[in-house]
Amino acid sequence: MKAYYLVYLALLPLSAVAIPPGPSSPQQAETENWMALQINGRAASPTPQKTTPTEREQAMQRWLDSNKHPIPEFFEASSKGGKSQ
Repeated sequence: MKAYYLVYLALLPLSAVAIPPGPSSPQQAETENWMALQINGRAASPTPQKTTPTEREQAMQRWLDSNKHPIPEFFEASSKGGKSQ
């Protein structure tokens, strides 16, 4: 009985080889193209973006303030933001 388990474990990596590489849909291919642009910087601006210390402090304070409110258990749909049926 243990021999069957050993054979199964030995053949298990072969099942992962059966998955073809590459994108599974056109949307996936487009996503991978955008990610490649971001990684290698081909579409990056030649002008570096700089922030002042005041802007960095304000951004950090907004981020810290966003954690002051508890996350609700669920969200109720309002008449202003939902789909009308």
